[in-house]
Amino acid sequence: MKKLDDVNKKNDVKPKADVEVKAEPEKIDFSKVKVEPLFEEFVDFDTFSKSDFRAVKVKECVAVPKSKKLLQFTLDDGTGTDRTILSGIHSFYEPEELVGKTLIAITNLPPRAMMGIDSCGMLLSAIHEEEGEEKLHLLMVDDHIPAGAKLY
Repeated sequence: MKKLDDVNKKNDVKPKADVEVKAEPEKIDFSKVKVEPLFEEFVDFDTFSKSDFRAVKVKECVAVPKSKKLLQFTLDDGTGTDRTILSGIHSFYEPEELVGKTLIAITNLPPRAMMGIDSCGMLLSAIHEEEGEEKLHLLMVDDHIPAGAKLY
């Protein structure tokens, strides 16, 4: 006669204690949040179409020496050549928590020197005010989106 444990192993039956329980999503109170008003000026479609938005993977992120705000990102943008973008978000994120994330960048802005380093693009983020304090969240997307994927 077989033991119950042997039957469970043979049929790959998991005991109830191993069943994953999904947590309820965190409820967010937006009643004290202020966002900037929408622009009243329209942008024509041709102008918008010139902006090249891409998914980028964070390969490395470090604090820029002698800067309190700047983080330097080394990004995979799908071209095979690393892209450097600087962003003034150090008060919102520590560099190590961003490595491996998939972000959204506009990649066809002209290079801009910051602290002697060329920043070749801009990372997109959402900004709002909450109880008088500015909040910023980088736009992070599903890691299944490959580096270089174009956004429309």
